[in-house]
Amino acid sequence: MERAGLDVIDQSILAELTRNARVPHAVLASKVMLSRNAVRQRIERMERQGYIQGYTVMAGGEDLDSVSAFLMVYRKDRMRGADVLSALRAIPEVVLCDVLSGDFDLIVRVEARTLGRVQEIWEEIAALPGVADTVTAMTLSNVIRRRSA
Repeated sequence: MERAGLDVIDQSILAELTRNARVPHAVLASKVMLSRNAVRQRIERMERQGYIQGYTVMAGGEDLDSVSAFLMVYRKDRMRGADVLSALRAIPEVVLCDVLSGDFDLIVRVEARTLGRVQEIWEEIAALPGVADTVTAMTLSNVIRRRSA
């Protein structure tokens, strides 16, 4: 998949960072046949352009027990509901938020340590002034979990 505005080297850098975000610039440079400084400059440019939007820590391993849920959110005003999106960005346990077409306005995935924390987050989201209603589905098990490339 080619990303607009990225050349082959940029795409290789992104692929390597997706596999291991902690790869040293020197190692990455040798893989893409550039200097360490050139790789650093490309990474900084991709951060400014939004291709790299952040770094995250996933504590523990794949076997770490957590509780996850999907909240389907109806905003009161789909076109002017930026306040809801801002509030969702501020909740660290919100790991996904997509705007949908159709019946639901937003789908939000929450991953928390306890069921009680999921409930607190649900209450917080449901109480937002721009939220009209929510529907919640708890995750029973993960069958497929991939990191996008």
